Amino acid sequence: MTPSFATRIHLLVTFVLVTCATVGGACFGLLLGGRIAAVTVAGTAGLGAGIGSFLARRQVLALFRPGIVPVDGYAEGIADAVLLSIATYQAAVFPLIPDGVSDEERDARRTLAYRVSAYDGLPLAVRVSAAEALEAVDQGLDAKRAQAAMKALSLTVYGHRGGR
Repeated sequence: MTPSFATRIHLLVTFVLVTCATVGGACFGLLLGGRIAAVTVAGTAGLGAGIGSFLARRQVLALFRPGIVPVDGYAEGIADAVLLSIATYQAAVFPLIPDGVSDEERDARRTLAYRVSAYDGLPLAVRVSAAEALEAVDQGLDAKRAQAAMKALSLTVYGHRGGR
């Protein structure tokens, strides 16, 4: 049985990585203290690179499987930032202590929440849920409605995380 294209590419990259690590370790070992240090450091560097490549094999090969969409960690981070910025804006609109937040701070939190929510890299479902949450918080009349919209937003953000 011949290995798949992805497996062959991974083996080639692993070979190059281990070779470079071994040669680099040998050069570094020669600088440190001679031939014995060079052999020791080269062996350690090559072995470490090989083990690391072997442990990462499953994640690397998963990117080549058909039907598997790689996780976009950047979009996940922006979605979390949207959730956090709208939550801080909600805290400014519905403070625990009356007059606990100034108008300038509330406006700054609102501006930040709108700017982060308008990012193009967000999944559409997160954008729509963020717009609904911003609308509920902007009205500032019903804290329970705003809380429900925030819960829906947090569930949407959670649902778009990779590996779920």
